[in-house]
Amino acid sequence: MELSRRITGILPEGSDGWEVFIRARAMADAGHDITELTIGEHDIGTDPAILSAMDRAARGGATGYASVPGIPALRRAVADRVAARTGVPTGPENVMIMPGGQAALFASHLAVGDPGDTALYVDPHYTTYPGVIRSLGLNPVAIPTTPEDDFQPRRAAIDARADGAKSLLINSPNNPTGSIYGRDTLDAVAGAVRDHDLWLISDEVYDTQVWSGEHISPRALPDMAARTMVIGSMSKSHAMTGSRCGWIVAEPDVIGHLINLATNTTYGVPGFIQEAAVFALAQGADLEDKVAEPFRRRRGLVQDILKGQNAVRAIPARGAMYVMLDVRSTGLSGRAFADRLLDTHAIAVMPGESYGKCAAGHVRVAMTAEDDRFAAALKTLVAFAGELS
Repeated sequence: MELSRRITGILPEGSDGWEVFIRARAMADAGHDITELTIGEHDIGTDPAILSAMDRAARGGATGYASVPGIPALRRAVADRVAARTGVPTGPENVMIMPGGQAALFASHLAVGDPGDTALYVDPHYTTYPGVIRSLGLNPVAIPTTPEDDFQPRRAAIDARADGAKSLLINSPNNPTGSIYGRDTLDAVAGAVRDHDLWLISDEVYDTQVWSGEHISPRALPDMAARTMVIGSMSKSHAMTGSRCGWIVAEPDVIGHLINLATNTTYGVPGFIQEAAVFALAQGADLEDKVAEPFRRRRGLVQDILKGQNAVRAIPARGAMYVMLDVRSTGLSGRAFADRLLDTHAIAVMPGESYGKCAAGHVRVAMTAEDDRFAAALKTLVAFAGELS
């Protein structure tokens, strides 16, 4: 007996780029004091008021099967939030509640592609993007970008790879680069999507973490609502990463098919988590700003610490909870730099190569440690790079 080619082909090279993170966790479990700046896990945790709402909901009986598309109150709350933030009329019929953004990525690609079809995504990319595409039997094709161009996807690069493709996946604010796609970039993306008759899957889970510029949802652009699927989540905006509550916003007919899929796969999200999400969204921008503020503050620390040196260059972090650092002056790959930094200084960062070929020679630093510890770790990283340079 053999396993399917779909599942054995998720990681064709046998690696998903998480080796440094796994090694750092093993060192921490063994008693070493590791400064972990790897994954996007808030250091403040979920707000106690949200946890209290979750507890009340569970104790009040919301522990049975919940409505598969999402409880009406949450679908309505997400629709109202999206309409207010984007200006696009959005109702509960446009919303499918999913067990996190990761499940939403999987479901949206399943909805738009058949085995053998090509699905486009932008490089650098979140680590799971190509694996999600491969797991569905689709052919992942990367759209290259460059650090010198702020990692913005350009129309010519999309056109060169779009023939025969079914979809394009974008992410703004971007993980891992911190880039935000401006109006010109998104107009070019939308033009390519329309001209090549593609579905656009827009991962917008960092939409509350904008440090400069503005977040624009491509669903709000002319003639794009019908061909765009937006992925959102409570994970980053409300520090609810472990609660696994996200959504897809799309046209009602698409949502209908996604309901059929969820009925035969996840069978929905626990009701007490959904009710806690309703409570969290009702707190409005004040709570979202509170969750985002530590990363805004630490971005300022990065800018201050990197002044007056040339061993490390930061890609302008316009949004999200990360900063991408160019360490090519050291002569090391991102992976080699991250390994040596962990071994010599007990600081864990993610190699740029974990996020695609276009991020080679970089490291991604998650701004997820308390300010003093974060600043000390970044100063050590810069000094280490300077020694190597």
